[in-house]
Amino acid sequence: MRVSVITINYNNGTGLEKTIRSVIKQSYIDYEYIVIDGGSTDSSKQILEIYSDKITCWVSEPDKGIYEAMNKGIIRAKGEFCHFLNSGDIYADDEVLRKIFENKEYSVPLLRGVQICAADTGIFRWRNHGNRDVTLFDLYVDTMQHQATFIRRSLFDKYGLYDIKYKIVSDWKFFMQTMLGDEKSVFLDMDIVIFDMTGISNDPKYYGLMCEERNKVIDELIPKTIRATFDHVIELEKEKRKYRRYIRLGKFINKLKGKKP
Repeated sequence: MRVSVITINYNNGTGLEKTIRSVIKQSYIDYEYIVIDGGSTDSSKQILEIYSDKITCWVSEPDKGIYEAMNKGIIRAKGEFCHFLNSGDIYADDEVLRKIFENKEYSVPLLRGVQICAADTGIFRWRNHGNRDVTLFDLYVDTMQHQATFIRRSLFDKYGLYDIKYKIVSDWKFFMQTMLGDEKSVFLDMDIVIFDMTGISNDPKYYGLMCEERNKVIDELIPKTIRATFDHVIELEKEKRKYRRYIRLGKFINKLKGKKP
């Protein structure tokens, strides 16, 4: 089994059906499909029953949140790689899994692709750090797009499951742990997923909690000397940007002066 596709859901029947249909339309068939529902009270369970013959394993029962649900999926997963395609998310096209896995082998445990995000301001293609090595500093200031990354199942045996004491950043913590463990990744220059932007991680009201959790993870994983170095680099970059803006403004003012009679 090459890949375990894992969907978690809670009271998002419409999004769940959209995601299920996206998975079962994949032309590649060497996958299993696991759906973990948190005991939804909407139409979700009925939808799971309708598509039950297309789903390898599904449960509908209360859980302690997103990451416990993901962990339930990981525990059941038998594929070489895990991919989290949560309710509302869909594959970019019907050939995604085939293009990644058919007649291909990977020596690295993390496969990064492009995540498409549709927002009110337009459609964005996040290249997931692109065709280069990802560094610890990249994770310190950003993240890897979880929905556009395939994770070798054995990494969860090596680093543990998602930490359920965090509500928003446990996937980021896990990627941090893999970077500290010197795990390598490869960039797949292709669209993987169209990401549903309505989830908790994109809700502005949870921004404060996200920052609080990230700081706790950094305190837990990153030595203070390294953190101080990273923060210094960030401040230097801010100063460089201010300087560049100052130079551009000066050139613009001089140009205006030159046009005066």
